[in-house]
Parts: sequence; structure tokens; C-alpha cells
Amino acid sequence: MKIIEAIEKCKDDGTFPFFSLEFFPPKTEEALFNLHQRIERMSQSLGPLFIDLTWGAGGSTFKESLELSSWIEQYSGCEVMMHLTLTNISLDIIDQALSKAKEAGICNILALRGDPPRGQERWTHSVENFQYARDLVRYIREKHGNYFGICVAGYPEGHTECSDIDTDIANLKSKVDAGADFIITQLFYDVDMFLKFVSKCREIGINCPILPGIMPIQSYQGFHRMVSMCKVSVPQYILDKLEEIKSDDDQVKAFGVEVAVQMCKKLLANGIQGLHFYTLNLERSVTKIIQELKVVKLGREAPWLRPANRNQEWVRPINWSKRPKSYIERTTNWDDYPNGRWSDSRSPAYGFSFSGTNANYTNKQKEALRAMWGHPLTIKDLSTVFLNFLNGQISRLPWFEEQGLQTETLMIKDFLINLNQYGLFTINSQPKVNCASASDPKVGWGPRNGRKGGYVYQREYIEFFCSRDSLNVITTILNNYPTISYIAVNILGEEISNITEGDVIAMTWGIFPNREVLQPTILDPYIFKTWWKDEAFGVWANEWGEVYTRDSESFALLQNVKSSYYLVNVLENDFVEGNLEKVFTEVLGSLTRL
Repeated sequence: MKIIEAIEKCKDDGTFPFFSLEFFPPKTEEALFNLHQRIERMSQSLGPLFIDLTWGAGGSTFKESLELSSWIEQYSGCEVMMHLTLTNISLDIIDQALSKAKEAGICNILALRGDPPRGQERWTHSVENFQYARDLVRYIREKHGNYFGICVAGYPEGHTECSDIDTDIANLKSKVDAGADFIITQLFYDVDMFLKFVSKCREIGINCPILPGIMPIQSYQGFHRMVSMCKVSVPQYILDKLEEIKSDDDQVKAFGVEVAVQMCKKLLANGIQGLHFYTLNLERSVTKIIQELKVVKLGREAPWLRPANRNQEWVRPINWSKRPKSYIERTTNWDDYPNGRWSDSRSPAYGFSFSGTNANYTNKQKEALRAMWGHPLTIKDLSTVFLNFLNGQISRLPWFEEQGLQTETLMIKDFLINLNQYGLFTINSQPKVNCASASDPKVGWGPRNGRKGGYVYQREYIEFFCSRDSLNVITTILNNYPTISYIAVNILGEEISNITEGDVIAMTWGIFPNREVLQPTILDPYIFKTWWKDEAFGVWANEWGEVYTRDSESFALLQNVKSSYYLVNVLENDFVEGNLEKVFTEVLGSLTRL
């Protein structure tokens, strides 16, 4: 979706104010890995309308910007806007960037002239007829029509190379007239000056959205360097306070949050409906500001994270609930996504790809993961790793792409701990839900403009690995409970199940005003025992095993579990009175605690 369309949707739905976040591509692989995690956390916990990614002069970060933008579009659940600048750039690079952005599903561009190259006082054009940002805007529109949403930069105090603010605003109007959809401003600290700037823009016919650029003060030195470079005026009270506390980094950061909150409140009180935060790839200050402003956009559209470029997708198998990136990679070549009922999974239209390759850990990552997971030598050692994860003593398990437990998992945490103490190694679960509000902070979800008055439901479900001996005990007891369904399979595909062949079971569903019943998660036994089985078992050796040497006892243990254990799904169909924990209390009474 183009960002201007998302802004218009906010207007139609009355979901103002919104906010957006800017990041830049880091220089090292380790920093990039950390930034991925940071963007995931902030996008999922705060709910920005979009994420903005910078671009190095001359296309110096062309590859990095494009790859990171594509990753954000695919995996963060947010729309992404990629910068494109004219500094030291060729027409070929411009065309490549736009073409590759299109291929990656990126449909938003921030068109900039860019700063002068290092060592030069004045900016000079490197492509004929491309001297100003408006030339780039016009070119994008001529070459790509309305495919891209285009943003341009505004300068509340006037561009540093412009003689006066009125001339600069006239230049800004020429960018909008060339085809820009909305404006993001340079950072500022004088709110009154920004409001005057907006008023002047409106007077000369600039009617598109204008988002204020907010850069929280992160450090004394960094602040002075930035305002000097951008030639930004600063209210005297800010300068005085910073001088007073400049030797205390924590106080400077806290004051930066306070200033930004005051600025944003004044902006919102004066009718500004969106805020753009320059994060500098930092998390804490921006998160505090957004939380204090109470503009966090909580609430999921579906029980799983949906990529920005899959807004028609409404149904997924439950097995990938903890591995959404893996599911997206498997289905990346689909031309269409299930948006009502789940289709026949044997259809070639829904083929799943899976490389089965080993995790590509660096030596440093392997070292960190060994420190987290230890060197297990026994089944009890494995149980300890799973228990440490459930108890928050370690941040991840190989089957979990996200760090820590999901909110709804905490509702059944004690039950899961019990299972793992008896060698039932849980990798997926969900509690039962009967007619919970779609706005419930733990289990709620639903269409953004239709969540009010909606209700959601879930079948209770657990998925785990266990030995064949344990499975015999489990199935014997479960067969006494007619409302419980189960399916178990080993690496060879040998199956034990009480589910009828061809059944597809809705695991989560929702009732919303003026809509058909939505069923976003399903259990498809065919998918489970073919595609998911291979991936889930493969994790033992290809991901967990990869952190150890092939001749180690730990690797041998993981291989043994992979080759001898069963992967088991158990679900309680009675979402009103059913209770899997009670049933498994009986099961565990017949097993030996590790």
C-alpha cells in the first residue's frame, strides 16, 4: 500500500494520530542483525504506520538499503519507504533502484536532492536535467506513473542554500506539483516556527500531509553536531538545560524525551495528525516518547504477523505461528494468498518450497548460542534448555524466530513447564478462547476498521516432540476423550492419528460486524505431516546442531532425537468446557519426570 493511501485510511477510520520511524543501514553484519531485531520489536510493540530507510550519497548503500527495505516490507508488518538521492548518482543507478524496489514490492520513495558530497561546499548535479528533487519526482512519475507513493523533504526554517523561507516554500510547492504525495520535514526544536511553516504552505496551495520530523536529543555532543550541520535554531531553555546536565548522559537522554514529548503534544494539540521520528537506529528514547504520548497502535489484524505486501492474506497453518519468516520464505513465490477458506493444500497453486539448508551462523553467533543453550548430553539437559526458555532465563529456542514468549503463551506457561519437565518438548501452543473481545490486549485481533464489536475464538492446542514410549501413553489416554484430536508423525513419515484424512480444522476464528467469519489459522494434517514435519525435525540438526562440531556428544544427542522422536499435535475441540491441562495431568501421572 502507498503511504499516502494509508494516511487517507487513517483519516477515513478516525485512527489519528499516527507515527513513523526512520532508520539507516548499519555498516557491519552484527549491527545489521541487531537492527533487524530492533525494527521487529519496535514495529510489533509500537505499531508505526510506516518505516523510512535512508540511502547513502551516490548510492553507496544501494545494496544495503534495498535489501533492508525489502526485509522490512516482508517481515516487519510495516510499509517501508526507501530514500533515493541525486548526489553523485547516475541515471542507471536511479533506474536500477526503482526497478529493484518494484521487484521487491516496495512502492514508496522519499525523493531527495541530497547533501553536497564530502569535501564540497556546494552541491553539483551528476545527471543532466537532475538538479533538484522535483526533477527526480517528475522522472519517477513519467517512468512509473502512480505505482510509487512519493514523499519529499520540507524545511521549516528554509533550506540552508535558499535565500529566504518564502522562496524555499515555493520550491517545495514545485516538488508537490511535480507529483509528490506528502512531505516530511527536517528536524526542528521550535514548534511555533513549524506551525508557521505549515500555515505558509497552506496559503500557497500545498494541501498534502506535512509530517514534522522529530529527533530526540540522545547526547550533548551529538545534538550540537546535528543542529550545527542542519543549521537549526534551538529555544534557549533547551540550550541552558543541556549545559547544566551535559556531563550526565542519562539526564541528557531523559531531558531529550521530555522535550520531544512536549513538542509532540503541542503539535497534536494544533491539529498535526502524524509524527515522524528520526531514531538514529536507537530504540529506548523513541519508545518512551511514543508510550508517553499514548499513540501506540496496539492490536493485531491477524493472530500472526502479516507482511505489508500481503494485505489480502487471511489464512495460514498454525504450525508456523512461531516461525513467520520461514513461512513467508516458503510461500514467497505464490501469486495469490488464501483470503477466505484454506484451499486444498495439495493444489500446485499452494506449493511450499523448502531448502532444508543449515543455519548460516557466524562463529561469534555459534559461541553466543552455545553459551545460551549449553552443551546438552542427556534428554534431561534438553529439558533444562526448554524450561530455561519458558522461565525467561534464555531469550530464544531454535524453533522460535522471536525472542521470548508471546503474550498469549504466558496464559498457559505453567502448563507448558509441566509438559517439558516430563520430556514433552513444546514448540507451539495456544490457549482456548471463547468469545473474547477483538480488542483484548492478550488474544484480540481483527480488521483495523472493524475490530469494535468483534469477538474471537480459539481451540486449545499444543505441539511437542516426545519419545515413542511417551507417545504410546499419551494416545492411550487421549483416546478416552472424544473431543480431543491428535496427529503424530516421525521423521520417516510414520503417522498415528485420530483425525480423518482430508480434514482441515479452524484453530482461530473471529466474528466481526458486517463481515463473513474470518478463520486466520487452521490445522491442515497434510501440511503438518509433509512440509511442516521436515522443517520442524530439521531444526534439531540444521539449526541447533549447527552450533556444535559434528563429532561432539551434543550433536549426536540432537541427531538421535531427530531420528527417534515423534512430532505431536493435540487440540481440544471443545473451546467452551475443554481443558487440555486437566487431561495432561492424567497423562503426566503415567510418565516419569526427568
